[in-house]
Amino acid sequence: MKKYCLGLVLTLFTLTLAQTQPTFTKDIAPIIYDNCTICHRAGEIGPMSLTNYQEVKNWGSMIQYVTEIKYMPPWPPEKSYSTLLEERGLTAGEIQLIADWVDGGMLQGDPSLEPELPTFPTGSQVGEPDLVLSFAEAYEHGGDNRDQYQIFVLPTGLTEDRIVKAVELRPGNGKIVHHAIIGLDVSGQARIKDAQTSEYGYPSFGAFGVTPEELYAGYVPGTKARKYPVGTGSPMYAGSDLLIQMHYAPVAVTEYDSSTVNIFFADTDEEIGRHIQHEVMLPLPTTLLNGPFYMLPGDVKTFHGVWEVPNKISLLGITPHMHLLGKEWEVFAVSPAGDTTNLIHIPDWNFNWQGTYFFDRYQVLEAGTQIHALATYDNSADNPMNPNDPPAFVTWGEGTKDEMYFLPLTYVDYQPGDEDLTFTDDVLADVKDQVFAGAINTIDVLFPNPAEEALNIGFSLAERAKVSIDILDVNGRLVRVLSENQWYPPGKQLAREQIGDLEGGVYLLRVHGNDFSLSRTFTVLR
Repeated sequence: MKKYCLGLVLTLFTLTLAQTQPTFTKDIAPIIYDNCTICHRAGEIGPMSLTNYQEVKNWGSMIQYVTEIKYMPPWPPEKSYSTLLEERGLTAGEIQLIADWVDGGMLQGDPSLEPELPTFPTGSQVGEPDLVLSFAEAYEHGGDNRDQYQIFVLPTGLTEDRIVKAVELRPGNGKIVHHAIIGLDVSGQARIKDAQTSEYGYPSFGAFGVTPEELYAGYVPGTKARKYPVGTGSPMYAGSDLLIQMHYAPVAVTEYDSSTVNIFFADTDEEIGRHIQHEVMLPLPTTLLNGPFYMLPGDVKTFHGVWEVPNKISLLGITPHMHLLGKEWEVFAVSPAGDTTNLIHIPDWNFNWQGTYFFDRYQVLEAGTQIHALATYDNSADNPMNPNDPPAFVTWGEGTKDEMYFLPLTYVDYQPGDEDLTFTDDVLADVKDQVFAGAINTIDVLFPNPAEEALNIGFSLAERAKVSIDILDVNGRLVRVLSENQWYPPGKQLAREQIGDLEGGVYLLRVHGNDFSLSRTFTVLR
């Protein structure tokens, strides 16, 4: 009888333990699918695929390690400095959940509880392109341990002028593609230069070798192309050629690359009132306050550049770039009245993770505003990324062992109302005041619910509106204002709020505007 009771107790204990252990289908799959799979799937930059239980289990210990040290998901900018779109990162609760799952034996759980794998576009991170241009042949990059800058001329085949909303480079060989600059030639001179070389494309260090009519967003590893806001874009002309200046990194063995470019055009009924513009801050005597730009062996130096805005603009995005000696970027704007606007701070530069960062709203800058850009470099032997052993004299250059102070700023001329517009992670678009047919104002989802560290708030709007979001207790008393009188476009929205300091219990999430008020309960676990 005692043995029977002991066996029953052990069985019940085992069942209880199994029920409390996190499982892949219930706990881990939502984290992986929402944060990792977009890059870790076939054809993307991630070195392994994470699209199902077995794949994630195979890399479970590595996932636990890189999430605990916060190396993954990668997000170099400091989140508290400014608000940028598509901010990545896991909460403390999510990191602990992964650790508990791995330590608990990586149980699969009930397959019926596993969420569906998100639908990702094929051959693109943006969507279905309107025009796809590909290399005419594979380019051979010799294994001579030298950098190579090669210009490729891709005829657009356009018979009429179009407005470009996004240009997305898809590298054919990620092992050698260091970065790319993309422009447009309408003169035909690039074709002539290409025909004069026996190889595919023609070499050109530092520029295209011709004067481009337009410049488009370039490519660096880890970056994601985005569509420009409604009413804005860049022209692409009939009969023009797309120019790709590809920087191939030095390799010891011969490699081949055949890349593709996806182009997204504006719909024919979209009214384009503003063209996208770019300002590139370089280490010129007119920019640097403490030049010239060079570093002696052992130097740890911060270079301070300034660009004065000539007319009132609405800043969209920013692309900090430096090489292996880079340690930190800080960029902020100071208005003529002395007000400071933080733009971006990357406290620990990682050469492997860089990109174009878009703001969650236009950064409206008055004429005469000064943009200050401080870039710090470490040319000492203490820098493990230093490509020279021992450290050497380094100055500006486009080779991997050279250094760069390169800061493109993407903007449009200001229009009244820009300060009231917000963007979302899904769409970089200031949608016009339009009513979605049949749409209503709703709170679609709160997740996770119960929540611990963060709460995701999904809601829909029938039309553009000023919205306030706050948290009430069960007695209707205001606990916290999350946002107040913030403009949102029509359609689906997603906000993410940190709630780690709230006490455990039941709360009411309220989304309200001038003529509507929505609410839904959620629970905080402690």
